[in-house]
Amino acid sequence: SKQAQMSKSSNAYDFLAKVLIIGDSGVGKTCLLLRFCDNSWTSSHLATIGIDFKMKTIEVDGKKVKVQIWDTAGQERFKTITQTYYKGAMGIILCYAVNDRESFQNIENWMKQIRQHATDDVCKILVGNKSDMPDRFVDSEEGKRLADSYGIKFFETSAKDDLNVNDAFHTIARDIKEKIMSRETKAGDSVITGGTKKLDASKKDNTKKACC
Repeated sequence: SKQAQMSKSSNAYDFLAKVLIIGDSGVGKTCLLLRFCDNSWTSSHLATIGIDFKMKTIEVDGKKVKVQIWDTAGQERFKTITQTYYKGAMGIILCYAVNDRESFQNIENWMKQIRQHATDDVCKILVGNKSDMPDRFVDSEEGKRLADSYGIKFFETSAKDDLNVNDAFHTIARDIKEKIMSRETKAGDSVITGGTKKLDASKKDNTKKACC
């Protein structure tokens, strides 16, 4: 039916990007997710229990990327739950709050979690959230330096003021899309190369036959 075709086309996408948001409890991971997916913000938010996810399809370089975002609980007791989600993640957003020095210092521990549980080539970005807060304890320069030391991109965001939230999510979606495309290209090249060798071998065989 026409309605079924319409719903099918609206759900169509070129790439699926599975993204995990990690960081200490209270840094605003869920607020970032709600701002990106629903363009909403609330000051009264309950702590995430275990893990939750949302999806949004965006356009990146003319391609439709379906971003599936897993929002994790920052509390210590939920770490065992979230560890299983590292393996399936294609991208990870490491999040701290600029008004919470401890959450910034703990980024190192979250990086250790990534090294232990995620795939080696997972895409990563560092996000310093709550940049609208007046009581700042982490400078932008510090955040940038830390990101540089890990060789990853850095964003300061405000879910409340809708600052750089889309940029951060679009950037990790683009990184994932490019990684998938480069893998496909490499896979395609090896197939083509294999095929060429076979073709060359058959040509030589034909030549021999012609000579004889």
